[in-house]
Amino acid sequence: MILGMKDLRPFDMPLDGIALIEASAGTGKTYNITSLYLRQLLEKKLTVDQILVVTFTKAATEELRDRI
Repeated sequence: MILGMKDLRPFDMPLDGIALIEASAGTGKTYNITSLYLRQLLEKKLTVDQILVVTFTKAATEELRDRI
């Protein structure tokens, strides 16, 4: 599933399948990824080691670690 930033509503989108979030800096990617991650933990009852999140920079990885 590929969605444009204006289309992405992390609390409304389905949790099944794969989601690709691609956007420019400062557009809320980390917020959206964190929201989807927490929904997986709470709603789907997945564990941390069952969820894969991939980022492409060390800075993005650190920011996600801090928030999650």
